[in-house]
Amino acid sequence: MPITPRPLFALLFAVACHAQAAIPIVLNVDASNVAQQIFQIKASIPAVPGEMILLYPQWIPGNHGPSGPLNQLAGLRLSANGQNLEWRRDPVNMFAFHVTVPAGASTVEAQYQFLSPVEANQGRITMTREMLGVQWQAMALYPAGRPTREISVQPNLTLPAGWQFGSALEVQSQAATPQGQQVAFKPLDLETLVDSPVFAGRYFKRIDLDPGARFPVHLNLVADSADSLEATPEQIAPHRALMQQAYKLFASRHYRHYDFLLAQSDEFGGIGREHQQSSENGVKPGYFSDWDKTAPVRVLLPHELTHSWNGKFRRPAGQDTPDFNTPLQNSLLWVYEGQTQYWGNVLAARSGLVDPAHMRDLFAATAARYDVAPGRSWRTLADTTNDPVINARRPQGWSSWQRDEDYYMEGALIWLDVDTLIRELSHERRSLDDFARAFFGVNDGSTTPLPYTLDDVVAALDKVQPYDWATFLRSRVDGHGPGAPLDGLARAGWKLVYRDTPTAFLKADEERSKSTDLTYSLGVVIDKDGKLGRLLWDGPAFKAGLSGNTTLLAVNGTAYTPKLLKAAIKAAKDGSEPINLLVKKGKQFQTVALDYHGGLKYPQLERLAGTPDRLGTILQALK
Repeated sequence: MPITPRPLFALLFAVACHAQAAIPIVLNVDASNVAQQIFQIKASIPAVPGEMILLYPQWIPGNHGPSGPLNQLAGLRLSANGQNLEWRRDPVNMFAFHVTVPAGASTVEAQYQFLSPVEANQGRITMTREMLGVQWQAMALYPAGRPTREISVQPNLTLPAGWQFGSALEVQSQAATPQGQQVAFKPLDLETLVDSPVFAGRYFKRIDLDPGARFPVHLNLVADSADSLEATPEQIAPHRALMQQAYKLFASRHYRHYDFLLAQSDEFGGIGREHQQSSENGVKPGYFSDWDKTAPVRVLLPHELTHSWNGKFRRPAGQDTPDFNTPLQNSLLWVYEGQTQYWGNVLAARSGLVDPAHMRDLFAATAARYDVAPGRSWRTLADTTNDPVINARRPQGWSSWQRDEDYYMEGALIWLDVDTLIRELSHERRSLDDFARAFFGVNDGSTTPLPYTLDDVVAALDKVQPYDWATFLRSRVDGHGPGAPLDGLARAGWKLVYRDTPTAFLKADEERSKSTDLTYSLGVVIDKDGKLGRLLWDGPAFKAGLSGNTTLLAVNGTAYTPKLLKAAIKAAKDGSEPINLLVKKGKQFQTVALDYHGGLKYPQLERLAGTPDRLGTILQALK
């Protein structure tokens, strides 16, 4: 029987698609318009004649949810062979664009803009007059039907003249032109590109954190002003120690080089985002210049660095998707983020970035937060792994009742529990450090993801120390308390107590956030303008009928100040009179009587007499 034309056409179509796959998308991003905060983008996308679907990334790695900033994509125009093409948005999947590629066309030319928010209420600001961040998932369209690891991209970037940049991307060429600083990066696959953001700025400094290393590590700084880039040798030393402690803990590296991207700014949006060979970190100014007050902030870099091993190289199987429009499965975020939170805290202390005493204060604050949170009575920790989809970090009126991504910090308490139990059962011969070396220290030098399941985690723990780890872990992530999982603290030799003065760590956190934290007394946090927030469900303020969007004006008839309110709380402890608050909500004024007589309360840890100080051992630098 003779061959019919249809199979021949199918064969030719398959050959054409294979050839198309070998041709890179050429992605040109012009980021020079910092005055108006607009990214101009041109892309040449390989195509074959016929129906084509272009996707805008929706499920963003590290965000854990469908957070692609589609509303900031604008001005989309498509063409081929000089002919304008009409596109149609999919009626169900808003992130998909349908277009018909005409006969004879081999590429689709796309022009569009990414509009950085210009005010914080529009989203995270990614461009200012002094700095910018290029998150490639916000800049890219890609053809449906192929894994992103198989889509090649040639990324090119135009920066304002004189600006410098940091990135895990490797430079192919760069040149200063009248249009700005032109940078061509080496071609790579789309997945790796999206995992390799760029920070650039007018004020920039690069610090080598591992001189002479086979796998270079740099701290790339951008800031609102040049003076924020200045760091003393004593401040750089713990950042270098961080790398050495991480190597000793994980016994491997899964990057060719690693770049911390750290922005200090009042305008550029704050961020902590993990990548395998870099991390995005955005904080307020003063990281170095206010060193004595930034201990609460200095846990950020160790956390994001840890993700190179946990979350990027080794990642939950449900996070290893073929493209950026396949939904992520988040059920193991208490391992991905919770264990990373634990290791980030431990590495911050072991490196000297945070004093061990301050780290104890952080564990105390975490333990107290979840020990009083009534939301644990109805909602499991496991269910909070759905919050990146359910809530997407929108503000909440009653977070202690609703819960909100508690898999991070409550997860850290669970992994402290695991660590101390291994130490106890093995008579101090083994620890969670041994799990880290065995679980993350494989395939040294590889950047290819190695997914894991809960069974893999349980099996690895069992090899370190035989135990019924599956039941142990599930009882904690699926349980309801009462109270937080504090067994690990007790086994570590410490207990949670409350005193009438905040620790230095908590005081620094209050000063930096410009708030007054009375969570464990009145059950409320008050901002610098007197506005009430983070009210504790069933706390004294709640029971008195107070809620958010309320401003505190006076205490016992005198204009409110934090000092005055704290004095009133102290006085009420020895008396029977309520604390009278004048508040304003909307246009209504009201006097509220708080019948509270418990005094000021701030969490901290106290040693359990006669027990080994395992927490002290955990926080000691590895030799």
